[in-house]
Amino acid sequence: MAGTGAISWNASPQSVREQISRVLLAWGMQPDLAEVTASLMSETDLLGIDSHGISMLPSYEEKLLAGTLAIDARPRLVRDGQASALLDGMGGLGYPVAAQAMQLAVDKALASGVGAVAVRNSHHFGAAGVYARIAVRRGVVGLVTSSANGIIMVPTGAAMPMLGTNPIAFAAPAARNEPFVLDMATTTVAANKVKVYDFHGKPLPPGWAVDGRGKPVTDAAQAMAYIFQHPEGGLTPLGGTAAMSSHKGYGLAMMAQILGSTLTGSGFAALHAKRRRPGEPDNIGHFFLALNPDAFRDAGSFEADLDEMIDAMHETPRAHPDVPVLVAGEPEAAQRARREREGIPIPAALDARLRDICTRCKAPYVLAPVQGAAR
Repeated sequence: MAGTGAISWNASPQSVREQISRVLLAWGMQPDLAEVTASLMSETDLLGIDSHGISMLPSYEEKLLAGTLAIDARPRLVRDGQASALLDGMGGLGYPVAAQAMQLAVDKALASGVGAVAVRNSHHFGAAGVYARIAVRRGVVGLVTSSANGIIMVPTGAAMPMLGTNPIAFAAPAARNEPFVLDMATTTVAANKVKVYDFHGKPLPPGWAVDGRGKPVTDAAQAMAYIFQHPEGGLTPLGGTAAMSSHKGYGLAMMAQILGSTLTGSGFAALHAKRRRPGEPDNIGHFFLALNPDAFRDAGSFEADLDEMIDAMHETPRAHPDVPVLVAGEPEAAQRARREREGIPIPAALDARLRDICTRCKAPYVLAPVQGAAR
C-alpha cells in the first residue's frame, strides 16, 4: 500500500470529493444525491472538521452492511405550509434531506420572513454547520439542531449514557467579515473527534470522556470502547463536570433533542434502541430554522451592525499579543483557505480503511496528493 508508514499525507480537495462520490455511487446512492452528499462531506474536511468528512465512510459502510441504511432512498415532502414543512428522509443518509430542508427553510424565510423545516426518519448528516452556512450564503440567519443515534452522553449526575452529541449550529451573515458560524456538539467534544485522535494515536485531554465510575479516560482507544462498545461510561456534557456547569451542556442537548426529534416524531435513541427490530433505520430527526433579517429591519442594517460587533471583538485587548481574538467561523474559514492550497490530511490508518472500502464495493481508489506535493 502506497503511503504505508506515513503518519498522514495531504489529498487534493477535488480527489476527496470524487472519492466520496465514487464510493456512494458504488453503494447505490442516486447520482444527484451522491453529488450533494460528496460536496457537503468534502466541504466539512475543507473546514478542518476531520471528524465528520471522508472519515465517516467506514461508519456508513457498517450501517449499510447491517441493513439499517437505505442508501438509495430519496427524501419525501410530507407537510408543506407557508412558513413550515416536514420532510421524511426515508431511512437514507442525512445529507441530501438536510440540504433540501435548509434550502426550503430559506425559501420560506425569503418569502415570509421565517422558515422552519423539520426532518424525520433520517440518518447521520455530518457537521451541522455546513447547513447553517447554506443559510448565510443566501443572506439569512440559520439555526440547525439534530438528534443522534448514538447513546454516548452521560447526563449530569447520571452513571449511564442517555443522549447523543446532539449538535447545534447557528450562522449569521456579515457584510465585510466572514459570517458568524457557531457549530458545536453539546457534549464536551464530538465522538468522531475522539475517533480522529484514535486514528492519530494521540491521548485525549482529561474531561472529554469518562469510564463507568465517572473517572476521566485519556487513552483514545479506551475512550472509543466506552463510547461505542461498553454500556457504561461515555462522553461528558459540555462543561465536563458539574462544577464546570455540565448541566448547561446537558440542557442544550435536551433542547436539540426536543427540536430535532420530539417535534418531528423521530426516535429518542435511548428508548428507540430498546424496541428497535433488526434492520430498522436509525430514525434521526433534524430541525432547520431560517430568519430573514430584512423582515425585521432595513435591508443591509443587520449585516452592518454585525460587522461592527465583530470588529469590536477583533479590537478587544489580547490576553496574549500573538493570539488574536476571533469569532466563531473564522478558524474554519482560515482552515478552508489553507486546505484549498495544501490539501486535506489523510491519516495512514484512515487511508488503509478507505482502500479496503473501495476494494469491497469495487469503487476506484482516486485519492491523490495536491499537485506538486510529496506522498
